Amino acid sequence: MTETSKNLTHPEPEQDVIREIRIDPIVPSESVLIATARGLRPKNKEKKVERDTRERVETCPFCVGNESMTPPAIQSWPEEGPWEVRIVENLYPVLGDDSNDQAYSFGLQQTIEGYGRHEVIIDHANHGVALHEMSEAHVAMLFQAYQSRMQVLYKADDRLKYVLIFKNYGTAAGSSIPHTHSQLIATPVIPENVFLELTNSHEFYQKRGQCVFCSLVDEALSFEATIYDRHSGKVRRKIDVGQYIVERGEKFVAIKPFASRFEWEVHIIPLDHEADFLNMDADDFGDFSGVLIRTMQRLDAVLGNVQYNYFIHSVPHIEAYKHHAGSYHWHLEITPRTSIPTGFELGSGFYVNTVSPEDAVEQLLDV
Repeated sequence: MTETSKNLTHPEPEQDVIREIRIDPIVPSESVLIATARGLRPKNKEKKVERDTRERVETCPFCVGNESMTPPAIQSWPEEGPWEVRIVENLYPVLGDDSNDQAYSFGLQQTIEGYGRHEVIIDHANHGVALHEMSEAHVAMLFQAYQSRMQVLYKADDRLKYVLIFKNYGTAAGSSIPHTHSQLIATPVIPENVFLELTNSHEFYQKRGQCVFCSLVDEALSFEATIYDRHSGKVRRKIDVGQYIVERGEKFVAIKPFASRFEWEVHIIPLDHEADFLNMDADDFGDFSGVLIRTMQRLDAVLGNVQYNYFIHSVPHIEAYKHHAGSYHWHLEITPRTSIPTGFELGSGFYVNTVSPEDAVEQLLDV
């Protein structure tokens, strides 16, 4: 073997390479493999995705003046004058309230009726504006629109067990239309990842008598520790107070999870315990929008035209989950899409993160 081929086969170890499995404290079954050496492997440089910054596009169904290209508005904000946020039915719904399919089962095979709602929230009248460029007042209005529509659907039909608000931004995140928009899907079942959060946080609450999300916030704001090697006495890990804090306001904090599934994942959590997103008031929205915008500005500064998903997880509005008010904590998860899942991730269920959360936070705070 030549010297060159030996170096390619067995690269010299990096001093700060991390290879460790981190356990999600909320859903312990969701293990994350932090493998920073994977980020050093040879790969083709990705082309930067250019953003369409035009204010209006003649052929875009979500632009002002093209309202006839979508179903009639379900609701618009503000109520009078030109709309700034507009909600319409999705023309290609994954679930619908017109479904006549009946549930059935034979042997081990079974189905549930595909009943639900699928709506589009047009986030802004400006075609090319990005979230980090919107005003705090507008983002507050947008999330109030989310809340309003969730309230209506929960009250309207007890067959709907969960209402999920989410946003896909960029083709890598699953968006098919570049005009900034979010979506709402109401389902007749509780989504599995929400179910796992509810179940595990309730078990934690029964054992410890406190909310696991509140405990994580307390640790992020007040905990520090130094872990030493038992033989050499050298420092193995040092955790500083606020090390995982990306942004904070008076009522909300943006945290980089210690067990981050995605390289640049950030969660925004209320500082005070609250299980239900629907209990946010006007003052809450103002503070929340500031934290969200500043977080997105940091992500954009580091990554450049970041493509991402975000989604709201909140306690379901059904009788079975009323006793989770003390154990659950609503939050927004932001998951930038900078990599594609590999066969190992799909086959094992492990998430592989090639950027350590500690390094990611440092980069986000430096901008």
